[in-house]
Amino acid sequence: MSAQISTLTTTPASQESANGTTFRIAGGRTGILLIHGLCGTPAEMRYVAIGLARAGYTVHCPTLAGHGGTRKEIVATTWQDWYRSAEAALDELRQECDTVIVGGLCLGSIIGLHLAANNPEKVQGVALFSPTLWINGWAMPWYSKLFALVRNRWIANLMQFPDAESLGIKCPRVREFVRAALAASDGSDLGTAGVPGAMVLEHRRLVAAAKKLLGKVRQPALIVHSRQDDYADLNNATYLRAKLPTAVDLVVLDDSYHMVTLDKQRHLVVEKTRSFVERVAMSANAVTTIAAETAWPVEAA
Repeated sequence: MSAQISTLTTTPASQESANGTTFRIAGGRTGILLIHGLCGTPAEMRYVAIGLARAGYTVHCPTLAGHGGTRKEIVATTWQDWYRSAEAALDELRQECDTVIVGGLCLGSIIGLHLAANNPEKVQGVALFSPTLWINGWAMPWYSKLFALVRNRWIANLMQFPDAESLGIKCPRVREFVRAALAASDGSDLGTAGVPGAMVLEHRRLVAAAKKLLGKVRQPALIVHSRQDDYADLNNATYLRAKLPTAVDLVVLDDSYHMVTLDKQRHLVVEKTRSFVERVAMSANAVTTIAAETAWPVEAA
């Protein structure tokens, strides 16, 4: 089926996207909220979004608060700002859809866990792509471990974490395309080059809050993580599988780096996510049908 892509213009989250990178793909009554990574944009999710839209789903890809603009704009935000903009997108999606699956890449997956824990009636499933609790991949600089000692935003703001040489992408063709696009971009299309230290600190605070909520995530979960992830080791995924008190499907990729939604096995990410969404939607529809059939009849006055 053909998918209609339009820019969101009615939510606070989209209004924060100064360059209009937030987008929606209209579809059926099952919706998928896809949240990008730290210092990224919805462009990271576009391939997966289109793949899911072709299956008939409605897909929202919001721009988190402060993202898609300048370094000054992003360092002025906190993780609570990012969360609120994602929650606003969830509320808008619920106006169109009866069943919603929340997904995200890296930082976006952690925000997805927050949404699932805090909104059990609005979120029916969680899809986590390269979930990043710890920035501990094989390509991370040695001094990244020392950053754990930093507690103050002012000090953190003095630091900048450069992108890994790989950009989190194993496929040379895609990597060079992204590298060239980043060099020519103002940050609105593909995000900023490098990550300000203050944002790494906010990410750590987001993760600390998420760990306290894991026991409240009762929705079924899909985790897609690469064994060769250069930003976040596979132990991020295995930790979540062990801690989440729900059914968890763990898909381990063997030919990708961190940006699994863009990398060599992106087609497999779409396939596994589409299958997961289908199962969640069927289960949600079955529950709704049973509830309707067993409801007590209402007598006329």
